[in-house]
Amino acid sequence: FAPAFGSDVLAELGDSAHLTMGGARLAFSTDSFVVRPLFFPGGSIGDLAVNGTVNDLAMAGAVPAYLSCGFILEEGIELSVVGRVAQALGDAARTAGVTVATGDTKVVDAGHGDGIFINTAGIGLVPDGVDIRPQRAAPG
Repeated sequence: FAPAFGSDVLAELGDSAHLTMGGARLAFSTDSFVVRPLFFPGGSIGDLAVNGTVNDLAMAGAVPAYLSCGFILEEGIELSVVGRVAQALGDAARTAGVTVATGDTKVVDAGHGDGIFINTAGIGLVPDGVDIRPQRAAPG
């Protein structure tokens, strides 16, 4: 993918991109979640979607702030299941101190999904003096 997209930012190959906008240093990340079962001991796909993206931002040295959330629903999924996942995602966001600021929902034909897939993107502020990137990792 990197050669096709051809960007210096992407060439760093981190879980989060480091960006500068208007003098602010930001980390930006996206992740997709396609787990089964949707609910498992200790959580759900909703918790995982928030925590996975927040972790990517934190590992880039950022203070996570905002998430987007895209749900891909398989036709026929029970609305009560969608509601439980959405509630878990919202609860996890509040616990992590991030705001779900935007989202999207798509429906795929029955048999062409796995109940629910979730894509999240997150953005966070990188404090001055913090520089965590894969290229800086070294033995010792």
